[in-house]
Amino acid sequence: MSNSSQWAWDFKRPKDRSKAQANGNPDVIHDTSGSPPQSPSVDSGINVSDTSSDRVESVSKRYVRWFFWSAAFVLTATISATLGATVALLTPLSPFIIPHNPIFGSKGNLWRQGFPYDLARPVNILVMGIDRVPDVPKSSPDVFAGRSDTMLLVRLDSREKSVKMLSIPRDTQVEIPGVGIAKINDANVEGGPALAARVTSHTLNDVPIDRYVRVTTDAFRELVDLVGGVEVFVPYQMKYKDVTQNLNIDLEQGWQTLNGDQAEQFARFRKDQYGDIGRVQRQQILLKALRQRLVSPTVLPRLPQVIRVMQQYVDTNLSIEEMLALVGFGLDLQPDDFKMVLLPGRFSSPKEYKASYWLMDSAGKDRVMQEYFQQNPDWSSSDVRRSPDRLRIAIQNATDDPELAHRVAKYLAEKDFHNVYIVRDWPDRLQQTQIIVQQGDLKAATAVKRVLGIGKVEASSVGDLESDLTIRVGEDWLEQDF
Repeated sequence: MSNSSQWAWDFKRPKDRSKAQANGNPDVIHDTSGSPPQSPSVDSGINVSDTSSDRVESVSKRYVRWFFWSAAFVLTATISATLGATVALLTPLSPFIIPHNPIFGSKGNLWRQGFPYDLARPVNILVMGIDRVPDVPKSSPDVFAGRSDTMLLVRLDSREKSVKMLSIPRDTQVEIPGVGIAKINDANVEGGPALAARVTSHTLNDVPIDRYVRVTTDAFRELVDLVGGVEVFVPYQMKYKDVTQNLNIDLEQGWQTLNGDQAEQFARFRKDQYGDIGRVQRQQILLKALRQRLVSPTVLPRLPQVIRVMQQYVDTNLSIEEMLALVGFGLDLQPDDFKMVLLPGRFSSPKEYKASYWLMDSAGKDRVMQEYFQQNPDWSSSDVRRSPDRLRIAIQNATDDPELAHRVAKYLAEKDFHNVYIVRDWPDRLQQTQIIVQQGDLKAATAVKRVLGIGKVEASSVGDLESDLTIRVGEDWLEQDF
């Protein structure tokens, strides 16, 4: 695993950058024990506590190395170029990694005493999956110099106990210093992670970016194979050759357990009406499928091998202590604490630009940055609570009843939701209705759920692109007396 020693852009690091790099950033992590630091050179904000229990201390030291590599594994293995995965996925692993030893207790309380790292504040991490660079050996640092095939801004907030992930399409139109108007995936090529972070921050209302993680394309394929594949629903047949990435994509419709090669095909397929945005949606689907696989106890015996294999694919400026703090942060997280959203926008038309861009929607971007990243405090939160008639809601039938979508639309109209339209049926059958937060408006989705009285809010952007919310109607609707 590569750890960059230089971080050219100022992320509010301490003035002594070299010492801060070595000892961690006091703005990011802190010690929860209250004991004085053991580092003789500088107060890094990361303290190692003494404990009255020699046994706890011994066991803690014994497993520190294991937990470091566990953190490194998740930071590398689950963040892939194809998936655009996220450091956030490290969190569900930790309960399974804690040894089955009575000294740790049922909730790991003694473990926390012997391993007292925590996040001191919300942390934003830019995750970049890097395209293959032709004719560059895998062992060369130049493998990280390609375009960012995937970009993900991840916010980890210990106060809210939440992980929020913003998918940034690779074709997003931005202004790159020294280059001009370009696609955001060029920023890494032009100036590495520092320029990519600078451009991303400026584009997203000057959101602070604390750290970065870059991974190469090869990570994802090997990871999926090492964990035994991932189960996903392929919504339609995918078949074509991607010459640029040397992929022969050939997948049938339906539920399948995909190996590494097939999962990469699923992620990279773009021969549909949504192009690159469809890829982002499938990346979110794969992200959840991979997370479910990683939390499976059957994967645990494979972790040492996975860790060894995945180290070579990552470049990051996260310190060891910060990785450990991320592990500690994840001890109490639940599946519903993870929320994903796509940067709101639209495709450019050929009349606007010769190149194909994803053009951000200013209002949608502001709403996402406010609700997910607490950015732009002057922006009025009242805009989030839009009136029902302003919500654009797509209805998608996921049952065998061909008339159900029309009945749902009629019901919503009776409840003063008039900007409603019906899209093509979902080819799979769902037991529970999903309210998909397509544009990141979590408050609106919660309000709609209260009106429906059923369903589950799905905090991801895998619905109809034109909608604010997509209601994917399941079998539970048939059981209601509307």
